[in-house]
Amino acid sequence: MAIKPILYEDGVCRMIDQRLLPAQEVWLDYTTYQGVADAIYTMVVRGAPAIGVAAAFGASFAASAIEATDFTDFEQQFLSCCDVLAATRPTAVNLFWALDRMKRVARDHQHLSLVELQQRLRDEAVEIAADDERINKAMGQHGQVLFPQQGQILTHCNAGALATGGYGTALGVIRAAIEAGKEIEVFADETRPFWQGARLTAWELQQDDIPVTVICDNMAGYLMQQGKVDAVIVGADRIAANGDVANKIGTYTVAVLAKEHGIPFYVAAPLSTIDLTLSDGSLIPIEQRDAREVTHCGEVQLAPSGVDVYNPAFDVTPSRLVTAIITEQGVAQGDYVSQLSQLVAKGFQ
Repeated sequence: MAIKPILYEDGVCRMIDQRLLPAQEVWLDYTTYQGVADAIYTMVVRGAPAIGVAAAFGASFAASAIEATDFTDFEQQFLSCCDVLAATRPTAVNLFWALDRMKRVARDHQHLSLVELQQRLRDEAVEIAADDERINKAMGQHGQVLFPQQGQILTHCNAGALATGGYGTALGVIRAAIEAGKEIEVFADETRPFWQGARLTAWELQQDDIPVTVICDNMAGYLMQQGKVDAVIVGADRIAANGDVANKIGTYTVAVLAKEHGIPFYVAAPLSTIDLTLSDGSLIPIEQRDAREVTHCGEVQLAPSGVDVYNPAFDVTPSRLVTAIITEQGVAQGDYVSQLSQLVAKGFQ
């Protein structure tokens, strides 16, 4: 049973602190939008869909704390709070999608009393969380048919239950394949510098008794050369209209290697990750992270003091390297411009 990294109980949003896994399983409680914003920024919670879910709860907390005499006053305060949440992580489009959905619900229900509107927004946040798990399971069913009956699958970063409201995107496809009776083993890139593969992917797959082997990031090409990888599957933080994919730094390298070795490279992401307003991946903003993530591992210093560090959190994989994009509404292959727009239209009609 896949873990749920975000729980909502009696007005409290509980999140597992992913910075401490796998050594410690610690849950933190949040009741304010400022607290949720800090949790997103400091990566207590991470993964594009999970960030969206957390942001929805943060927006609901903001709404519940507002005192206003009319909707105009309420909306002004609410939008200001949402701006704080939106400023936490610039690349993951699910963050903005969730906040836009909360803003839209507020506008659509402006006729309600303040207390009723606050409750409606709490209900919407709960619904966004429930929708995410349902979407992931649908994605898993669409994607698992692409896997062989028996095979070894490479994944990069963590696109599992911990990165979502539950079940997972890329790991959700792997879970669905195993549930369908397929014999799947996983190679998990360690994913420097935050170690999401070694710490998180390996941990959650072990929880579900799914065979997993951790490899260093620079071992992927060798495994492919040795014929040990049958397919690659990753998640995404934003997908442009042409199918270019922003995902955790190092994904582009894996995609190039997969292309060289004739290995299919799959991306699993909900429709909320597709940003049709951006024509291609060059327009996707790339978050720059703190140098300490590179120079240190926890409190242990790895690099000389004062050395220059370049630490982009994401890279962009061109659509020409992507074999297929798996969504909850189906699989896009080939003509991504047309197919992605059709899937989005189908999903949000």
